[in-house]
Amino acid sequence: MSTLKVNQHLVTPENMITLINICPFHALEENEGKLEINSGCKMCKICVNKGPKGVMELVEEAQVKTVDKSLWKGIAVYVDHVDGDIHPVTMELLGKARELADKVGFPVYALFLGHEIKDKADELLHYGADKVFVYDHKELKDFRIEPYTAAFEKFIDEVKPSSILVGATTIGRSLAPRVAARFRTGLTADCTVLDIKENTDLVQIRPAFGGNIMAQIKTPNTRPQLATVRYKVMNAMTRLKDACGEVVLCMIEEKKLASRIEVLEVREKALEVSISDAETIIAVGRGVKNEKDMEMVRELAHLLNAQIAGTRPLVESGWLDAKRQVGLSGRTVKPKLMITLGISGSVQFAAGMNGSEYIFAVNNDENASIFNVAHYGIVGDLYEVLPELIEKVKIAKGA
Repeated sequence: MSTLKVNQHLVTPENMITLINICPFHALEENEGKLEINSGCKMCKICVNKGPKGVMELVEEAQVKTVDKSLWKGIAVYVDHVDGDIHPVTMELLGKARELADKVGFPVYALFLGHEIKDKADELLHYGADKVFVYDHKELKDFRIEPYTAAFEKFIDEVKPSSILVGATTIGRSLAPRVAARFRTGLTADCTVLDIKENTDLVQIRPAFGGNIMAQIKTPNTRPQLATVRYKVMNAMTRLKDACGEVVLCMIEEKKLASRIEVLEVREKALEVSISDAETIIAVGRGVKNEKDMEMVRELAHLLNAQIAGTRPLVESGWLDAKRQVGLSGRTVKPKLMITLGISGSVQFAAGMNGSEYIFAVNNDENASIFNVAHYGIVGDLYEVLPELIEKVKIAKGA
């Protein structure tokens, strides 16, 4: 790339007028006695070639450094777990990694960091991993950012995976940026679509500007390429009966696993039902006018054994817990049945639930965006539709 530069020490009142008049796009202007270039510049270089000598200069920027992509092979997945209990987002990412790898002839790697986890590594081979790299050290028992990053860095230095997928969990959101910074490479968070080009560039698509557009992001000049993906966004492979691949036990010097953090105690969190795992969800939006009207929604949820979720306005009103919010700033869900009541269907909301198997929408606006993603829809007042729906479910269950 090249840019235009004004050598202010050579500017005089006379040649400033000459340059302002010579530009056909009116891109040169006087500002407090200085000659400046505005956004109208088309880089035609008339001011350089025909203007007063030396005042305007074309500066060639240094070429962007490129990477030898042939040295980086494979799609790696970070294995998110707690004491060897693997988070299901890992299986989803292995399925996507297998799909991407098959397009460019890459192997699929899994990176498993922890303590006393070797016996759990074989399970990953049933979900598409060709190799599972296990770093089993007592220093990795509890998640601490320094030792985990050190082990992650060693894996990348030795294996050189072209792309790395990380679950957008609490640990993944902490670890992925630290690793990306170590290698001065790009990281795209909360991707909703992943693809790969023939030249092995990872195409990372995610909502941007509050969900109003879908941005396509690539990092063609650096490796590895990193992306985080939320739970329930991708589809896990069907578990293979026979494991095909190998488990590689890796070692790292203990001094590299040093940490300034000391884990004093680990307390188990009380189990709670997550809407991300629900098979049936009833989601409510601005169409519900009063908090007391939520009783009808709860009645239908009880009849269908469903979880209740909602949009951001209802959470901000205090009608629902923040953990029940669906969308970009909430949870991503993929139930078998999603019933939406009084939800317009903004891009932010739709991005968090459009993977549902069946979507049934009720809205009094026939042009509501929710009908663009719904499989079935009723145009009507939810205060008329909902009581009838409850009665029909009662009759069906009674039958």
